[in-house]
Amino acid sequence: MKKTIIICACLALAAGVHAQSGIEAILQQVEANNKELQANARTTEAQKLENRASNNLADPTLSYAHLWDSQDKNITVGELVIAQSFDFPSLYVSRARLNRLKANSLDAQANAQRQAILLQAQEACLDIIHLSRQQQLLDERLKNAEELAAYYRRRLETGDASTLETNKINLELLNVRTEARMNRTALDSKLKELTTLNGNLSLVPGRPMPDGPAAATAQNLGLTDYPSVPLPADFGPLCEELLASDPALLSLRQESQAAQKQLSVSRQGWLPGLELGYRRNTESRHPLNGLVVGFSFPIFQNHGKVKAARSQALSADFREENARLSASTALWQLYDEACNLHASMQEYAETFGRQQDLKLLRQALDGGQISMIEYFVEVSVIYQSQANLLQLENQYQKVMAKIYKSRL
Repeated sequence: MKKTIIICACLALAAGVHAQSGIEAILQQVEANNKELQANARTTEAQKLENRASNNLADPTLSYAHLWDSQDKNITVGELVIAQSFDFPSLYVSRARLNRLKANSLDAQANAQRQAILLQAQEACLDIIHLSRQQQLLDERLKNAEELAAYYRRRLETGDASTLETNKINLELLNVRTEARMNRTALDSKLKELTTLNGNLSLVPGRPMPDGPAAATAQNLGLTDYPSVPLPADFGPLCEELLASDPALLSLRQESQAAQKQLSVSRQGWLPGLELGYRRNTESRHPLNGLVVGFSFPIFQNHGKVKAARSQALSADFREENARLSASTALWQLYDEACNLHASMQEYAETFGRQQDLKLLRQALDGGQISMIEYFVEVSVIYQSQANLLQLENQYQKVMAKIYKSRL
């Protein structure tokens, strides 16, 4: 008994590790090939460059004036001015720090978008596992219905079965065959969805195929078993850890810090602007050279900007606080849902350990111990319960994937 338990535990652990490696390999491919992620990366880089460009020096100016005497046109004066204007030096330092905060916020936003797409791909993988296992169940049920239909067809020919029983079996066969086709169609759709997320490129199999590359299936992608995701016993510390690594919250935090820095920049907007240049005045026979120094006083341009920046900073703080509360509430709701699903899964597992085996029901039917109606009632309950368990497992895995989204 001990050896059997150890072997079963090892097989379950190996299946979980294999499923995890299969999903991880697919997510790596999606991250590298997804077109939306590639577009987001270029957009983020463009926004960073645009922010850095806002801290560049103003363009230098060059002007030339040619003047002549109104009474004697032989008397002329030429004037050349080359000038460079710039803000007070401390403003460039403050804006550089502001741009770094904005860049960090953009990186966090890009990471949040990345995690959303990877979560979509992970959920598609989990659905493929679910549909694949459900297809196995339906194929088993279909095989059983086909064997039963053939058996009662022969009995009807010999007069041992009624037309009513045979028709009921044929109807069950039709229903199961339809469910199997619809499930196979759904499975193919999920595989195509996963390929689309991978930039419409062929997915790298999760495990090597002996006959070379093959079409994407649940088996050659390594998507046949769920990864092992235990339910956390104490969710409080884990919740705080997940909130601390949530890129959406990190982005809002950086935006709040950037808003505070923008307030500092706006306050420095009252500092005068500077201009430095070279001037050459070419009067006839008497050219003059010199420096040009100028100041601009922001009496009108900076009016109201400090108040606006202060309001933006307060708004950013409120958005960050609200987002954190919403994220915390969402995580606890997901955890409560996962607890309920986990409890239901355990109840089903315990019930399956005490229920009758399908082979025993078939033997009882063949031996005349139960009627056809009793057999169908028992079999339908068993298959429906197994389907419910598969659905619960899929929901549990998807809920846990959402909880751990920030770890993708």
